Amino acid sequence: MKYAFFPGCTLESAAEELMISTKKVASALGIELIELNGWTCCGASHIQDVDDFLATSINARNIALAEELGVDKLLTVCNTCTLMLRTSKLKMDKNEKLNTKVNTGLNNIGLEYKGTVEVTHLLWALIEDYGLENLKKTVRVPLKGLKVANFYGCHILMPPNIMGFENHMNPRSMELVAEALGAECVDFDQRLGCCGFHAVFPAQKEVMNMTGINCLSPKDAGADCIVTPCPLCQMQLDAYQPDAQKGFNEDITMPILHLPQLIGLALGFSPEELAINRHVVDAIPALSKGFLPV
Repeated sequence: MKYAFFPGCTLESAAEELMISTKKVASALGIELIELNGWTCCGASHIQDVDDFLATSINARNIALAEELGVDKLLTVCNTCTLMLRTSKLKMDKNEKLNTKVNTGLNNIGLEYKGTVEVTHLLWALIEDYGLENLKKTVRVPLKGLKVANFYGCHILMPPNIMGFENHMNPRSMELVAEALGAECVDFDQRLGCCGFHAVFPAQKEVMNMTGINCLSPKDAGADCIVTPCPLCQMQLDAYQPDAQKGFNEDITMPILHLPQLIGLALGFSPEELAINRHVVDAIPALSKGFLPV
């Protein structure tokens, strides 16, 4: 299996642990990731508010770079990057006038958007391409006893006309993957909640309250950790958790794992190999249940 790989800005800065764990997991599963040469920021769901044409253009360029590699799919591990790339693709495929205008600019730098590459997320690729049965066969350390709270994040589900992998009101993809790894999935009120990342600066007080609620909800449901397919959700719930704690009398402590880290643990990698030690909230106590080499 081979994919063009769009890492996105977060993996090259605040979420270096996600880059590390993604590459280790992909290699162990026999998935080849070819990083785009010269990729640019997707715009992080804000650029379209300033210049919608530019938002479409930069992501059409990223997709064009993937097309040059001769692959069928461009893969990301970020909800927001997936949304931005898929939004651009939808516009380019449906609007001939816009397509022509964007391609005029791309032609000036030796590129052309052809629309031949599909944009996918690692979560979807594991189910759609790799297959859950194949994933089960790779498990070396079943995560029995680990109670996982799956926090999807908004952008992997909505808007459904752009994302559309599954029912956005009742998704199951995260549960299917976690269960294939041997983990127990915990239902909780904030499962489809918003992490608040994109509003943290203009509405800091409100977002810190959201962060606390998002951590307390699975904690009260008996979860050992939250797992998310989005680095922005992970950052908001992990890095800002100490700040959120200041607004709560209850202890909201909740470890936050990236999806590839959960997979990596089941494949037999240690928390250190998956850079879980880089997290703000210590996840090691939650993982010390006898099934992991910690």
